[in-house]
Amino acid sequence: MNDIKKAAQIIRSGGLVAFPTETVYGLGADARNESACLSIFRAKGRPSNNPLIVHVSSIESALLLAEFNDDALSLIKFWPGPLSMVLPRKADAQIANSVSAGLSTIAIRIPSDPIALQLIVASACPIAAPSANKSGSLSSTSYRHVKQNFADEIFILKANGKANYGLESTIIDLSTPIPTILRYGFITPDVIEAALGKKVSIASKLSKIKAPGMLHKHYSPSTNLRINAMELYDNEIGLNFANSKLQSRGALNLSVSGDLTEAAANLFAYLHELDEFALSHGIKTIAVASIPNKSIGLAINDRLNRAAE
Repeated sequence: MNDIKKAAQIIRSGGLVAFPTETVYGLGADARNESACLSIFRAKGRPSNNPLIVHVSSIESALLLAEFNDDALSLIKFWPGPLSMVLPRKADAQIANSVSAGLSTIAIRIPSDPIALQLIVASACPIAAPSANKSGSLSSTSYRHVKQNFADEIFILKANGKANYGLESTIIDLSTPIPTILRYGFITPDVIEAALGKKVSIASKLSKIKAPGMLHKHYSPSTNLRINAMELYDNEIGLNFANSKLQSRGALNLSVSGDLTEAAANLFAYLHELDEFALSHGIKTIAVASIPNKSIGLAINDRLNRAAE
């Protein structure tokens, strides 16, 4: 609690704090403070046209910032949890302009991680937070990952354990007539369609950037990435799934049993580990086995495709 109080004081004074969520580590600032939010972009090297997600601790707080239509009200049942909604921003919402990257919408969610919720409550403000990593690089799922990205630049809250999901939240755009998935995550399209009672659309590479995770090249290790690998080539290290046979010194398996939930939770952590191994051993490429493109596999493949772009 002492660390949370210290972190909240930093947030209230216009500083940055890295904090764990049930998805990945976030790099947070007071979402009302323009200067603080701009410092997120500077610290990450983040393009100014890439919006941030606003994290709040309650539905009541969310209702003060965004216009909730019937679809949004139907999806509230997934909160707290790994779902972000893009909604029309209320005219009187006291949110920094940089958070929405000049758009009239706001991306918002309620995290379920206890430390994240305690930080938001203690800070007494909505917290704008992208993933706590340098722009375009692998997302951080541990204290060590954040430390590697920012050293002593920012205060980091330590997680109590491993993140439940290990992948960023699903993002759905509800500001237009047809609900559109902007980023895949653990809340899958079929689950959302069942909740809404209608089909949803999927954003394409040509879609306007309205939320994080839509850049073509993103989530990339320093080492080259080759996806859908059937075998290893020279100077490669393997990232396996289920019974794939990309065997090499240092190789890892996202899930020996072929469990997509386990694979998603391990994805960024294992890519970090393989990237470090490859860089220290002069290995040129990380070869990744094929992942079934269904359910949570949609989110895994989305991250891998952008990382290998």
